[in-house]
Amino acid sequence: MTESPRPATSSPAPGGVLDDALLGRIRSRAAAHDAANTFPFDDVAELAAVGYLRALVPTRFGGMGLTLSRLAAEQARLAAHAPATALAVNMHLVWTGVAKAMHERGDTALEFVLTEAAQGAIFGFGVSEPGNDLVLFGSSTDAAPQHGGGYRFTGTKVFTSLSPAWTQLGTMGLDNSDPARPLIVWAFLDRAEPGITRKDDWDTLGMRGSQSQTTLLDGAYAPADRVVRTFPPGPVNDPLIFGIFATFEILLSAVYTGIAQRALELGVESAKRRRSAKNDGRPLAQDPDIRRRIAEAALLLDAVYPQIQTLARDVDDLVDHGPFWFARLAGLKHRSVESAKQVVDLMLRVNGGASYFAGDELGRLYRDVLAGLFHPSNADSAHATVATAWLGPLDV
Repeated sequence: MTESPRPATSSPAPGGVLDDALLGRIRSRAAAHDAANTFPFDDVAELAAVGYLRALVPTRFGGMGLTLSRLAAEQARLAAHAPATALAVNMHLVWTGVAKAMHERGDTALEFVLTEAAQGAIFGFGVSEPGNDLVLFGSSTDAAPQHGGGYRFTGTKVFTSLSPAWTQLGTMGLDNSDPARPLIVWAFLDRAEPGITRKDDWDTLGMRGSQSQTTLLDGAYAPADRVVRTFPPGPVNDPLIFGIFATFEILLSAVYTGIAQRALELGVESAKRRRSAKNDGRPLAQDPDIRRRIAEAALLLDAVYPQIQTLARDVDDLVDHGPFWFARLAGLKHRSVESAKQVVDLMLRVNGGASYFAGDELGRLYRDVLAGLFHPSNADSAHATVATAWLGPLDV
């Protein structure tokens, strides 16, 4: 039987790193960071102090050696306490997860990520670009080749979580120096490198504490030893792309499922606390409509947790799903986000009009869960990926 993590009340399972006291402190600050639109430096400092930012780094590199499946459960617990904090650190954890997955498959190109993360480096994810729906398979950022094998990157990256805190930025751009042979270039930039600035433009509906600001690259230099891949635009079968897709989709699914878990807990508390005048003052927990909403939310969550754990363990165990890997990962993200949105919506109906007031936790979770719509793979992309896996590509 696949375990279902219970983020609000459980202590960390064996191999976990987040205890209830730490999570309680993080939750106590979440509303203030949301209201003030500030980055949770305090949360990140505490998470770093207990080793959470090196949780996926194998012990031989100085990390804690957690599996992806265990880390996904921890991320769900963290998201139940502070969604924006969980989403922010997710991007660093994605890069360590990519490096771990590649290392376990015999690819050493990102071992420096494991070593430096163990030493305290924080990795940002600088991939998304305005108007670029090709995501990993194309780029509007210019990657200009330099003497000696390095590249200079010029372009705009959006939704760069951890913007105030990252020290290294994993990014990509297009080398079009030979128009007959364009290349997507993946590399890492040092925060101290000239030509990197961020805009203070993160004033959003939800996930405010993530401070996923716009990053501007103006000739930012990556030396040759930080250029980790070049390949033609378009889909490619490469451990880097698999690692990014797998780790990103699984950990993202865990974050939004953690939000839904917390919403369910708040809905249950509300149903037990609130009374119905038309039913002689009995708790709403005795109302058949309320009970059905609670049950529907619980059924949705019980279906998602095993999917997250199963796919995470398949990554851990080097299972080969062949052409169905990307379909299953895209499907997981789509189902997780849609289920989380449904759960939060149901619990708003259970809690009633109180959720509409500023400062109500369920209202904040409702704003936060909507961000899941905008992460890849979106609904259209997920359906297209699954259709291709089952039916083959569209005729050209």
